[in-house]
Amino acid sequence: MTDLVLRSDTNGVATLTLNRPETLNALSPSLFVELRAHLDAIAADPETVGCVVLRGAGRSFSAGNDIKAIQSGDRAPSATFQAETLDLIEALPQPVIAQVHGHCYTGALELVLACDLAVAGESARFADTHGRWGMTPTWGMSQRLPRRIGPLRAKQMMFTGQPLSGAEAAAIGLVNQCLPDAELDDAVQALAAAIVTNSWHTLRADKRLVNEGQRYTLAEGLAFERRTSPGASPDMAERLAAFGARNSQ
Repeated sequence: MTDLVLRSDTNGVATLTLNRPETLNALSPSLFVELRAHLDAIAADPETVGCVVLRGAGRSFSAGNDIKAIQSGDRAPSATFQAETLDLIEALPQPVIAQVHGHCYTGALELVLACDLAVAGESARFADTHGRWGMTPTWGMSQRLPRRIGPLRAKQMMFTGQPLSGAEAAAIGLVNQCLPDAELDDAVQALAAAIVTNSWHTLRADKRLVNEGQRYTLAEGLAFERRTSPGASPDMAERLAAFGARNSQ
């Protein structure tokens, strides 16, 4: 049986590939079960994995929730399993980069919004189509999308269902940047490689402080940072010594 989510690891970067290209990587409950298993393993291994890339095989990142699979009887282990899986992505100790090309509709967009960073190819198309089917969001769209691009733009996407191109998504801050599709793989791998050269201790702290700090006012957030920042990495002295050695040459 073909794996619905593939994992490969290189130099501290774990790449997860949605692997249902024949359905444009539609998000079936069974795919979510496999995705959760990979995420649980990565969450438990912060000393080996420093960064995660989430991508799709074939022509698209993902066309969204797989209605046909649900109609055929495919069921997740619980009613909130998919939403909790997205919460787990957001809560992973490691930074997560979404690599998006082709379709990124509705549930797939919610998946991307749970990631820390997103890089799009020029072929990418982002849309919230809940309204087309008479559905309402339960995986986080109404909360994460306004926080990413502001309520005004989020409401327009949600109310109209009209897709945005990769370039338009970059212009409004939905993704970090948009590149030609031919450059997407190399650019994302270079970004991930740049991330893992930094202290993983700092990466984990930065992610937690930023994510949790969003819950507070500025004054509360500043106090939260001072109270909970974990302090220097165990390898700080080694990193400073290496920097000094390079600059003395």
